Order: sequence, then C-alpha cells, then structure tokens
Amino acid sequence: MTGVVVVAEGEGGSGVSGVAEIAFAARDGATRLSHLYQRHPMRVLFPAPEAGDISLAVLITTSGGLVAGDRIGVAMRLGPGALAHVTASAAEKIYRSTGATTVIAQDLSLDGAAWLEYLPLETILFDGARLRRNTTIALMPGAGFLGGGILVFGRRARGECFTHGFLHEEWQVRRAGALIWGDALHLDGDVALLMADPACFDSAAACATLILAPPAGDPRGFVAGARAIQQQSLSPGLRGGVSAVGGLLVARWLGPDGQKLRRAFGDLACHLREAAMGLPARLPRLWHG
Repeated sequence: MTGVVVVAEGEGGSGVSGVAEIAFAARDGATRLSHLYQRHPMRVLFPAPEAGDISLAVLITTSGGLVAGDRIGVAMRLGPGALAHVTASAAEKIYRSTGATTVIAQDLSLDGAAWLEYLPLETILFDGARLRRNTTIALMPGAGFLGGGILVFGRRARGECFTHGFLHEEWQVRRAGALIWGDALHLDGDVALLMADPACFDSAAACATLILAPPAGDPRGFVAGARAIQQQSLSPGLRGGVSAVGGLLVARWLGPDGQKLRRAFGDLACHLREAAMGLPARLPRLWHG
C-alpha cells in the first residue's frame, strides 16, 4: 500500500504531509493487522474491541488539528473476509486559513466478503477554514461498508459560524470497478449567503451523511427500519431523510445543534450495523466522550 495525496495547483502550502495506511487480513478465523504505515501528524492506535465486536482502529491527529496547507492521506485495505471498524479519537478541527487549503484524501478498498465501518467523529470548520476532502470507496462483490461524516460549521459554543472560507467534500463509491454513487458539496464565494439561504443550509450548525452498502441483499430492505430510527431521534429543527440509490442506503441530516445531530447519526449507525451484519448495536466508547 502507498498513500498518495494529490494536491491541486495553488492549494498546497508549507504544512505537514501526514499519512495513515492500514490493512487488515482474515487469518485463522480472526481479522488481523497486516500492514501499518504512519507519518506525522497521523497516528493509529488499536484498542481492544468490546466483547463480541470486530477489530478496532483509531485515527489520531497528534497536532490537535489541521492548518492551511496540511495534506493528509488515509488509505485502508481489507482483505477477503476481514471485518473492521475505524474511527477517530476526537473531532477533527480545520483551522482558519489566509489562503492555502487543507487537503485530505481517503482511499478505502475492500475485497470480497470484507466489511468496513468508517465512522470518524465530526469535522469542525473554523470560520475562514479551507478544506478539500475526497473519499473513494472501492468494493468488490460481496463486500459491505457503513460510513459517512459529520460537518460542523463553526465553533458554535463560542458563537462562531462558518461565514467565509472554502469547502469541497466529495465521495465516490465503486462496486467491482463501476461507479454506483457520487456526491459532492462545494462551498465557495459568498459562503455566508449560502449558509443562511433557506433553500441551502438555512443557518444550520451541522450536516451529515451516512451510507450503507450491504454485503448482500437489496438496500431498499433497510429503508423502512432506518427511517423509523431516524424519526425517533429527530429533535426540533433537526431534519433528516433516508433513501436507497445505486445499491446504497443514504441517510442525511441538517440541523441547528451539532451534538443532537451527532447522537442521531450514531443511533442510526448502531441500528444499521446490527441490521446488516448482526453486530452489537453500539459504537466505540470514544463516540460517547
């Protein structure tokens, strides 16, 4: 495995170039680490999972956040039959920039019958932050995936909103080499106007996307249960929806409270890992900190 970060012209800076490469393989009836490479400020820890759960990896940004010009590459590879959950130790902070862009490239690859849960905690965009993040997921036949992300617009506890800066968040999911789903969120120019517009973000504090690629069966079979769980966790002002598209289940949230959105996201993730794989309806303790 080789972590490669492609930085668009004019976006790089003098920041760090961090890498986290992880590979798991199924051997002797268990999932075991088969490859690890890490470069500052990225580090990976492997705490023992709770009884009855799958292998666990935790990503850490040792710098405490990412600054303008930082470039991060995250690569994960699961061999046939490997099962793993990857999360982060804390919310990722993207600090204010005076021009350069923080670039994150995430490449996830799953062989047949592998199952990966990639559920990092939220990403907090400081006002004036500039972030380009691309996530690609390559699934072989029989592989399954549950993952997504939460974006928080500004440090709301300090009264800060995301009024200027840049965000490009892009996802691509491929099954046996064919693109089955692509999604991109692009904020540039008059960000304050876009954030306030009722037809856009309606002054929301946070948004989130969660996707499920079931290893077998039609994702439409999971929609009714997912909608029921999502509706139970919606609070005043928090909106959400679930649909099936391109062989995936896709859930969305938009709301005025990042903490309540995070709890709703976690509730549905717990339900889906149990519904799709028969795993315990829980997330690592880091999620409840």
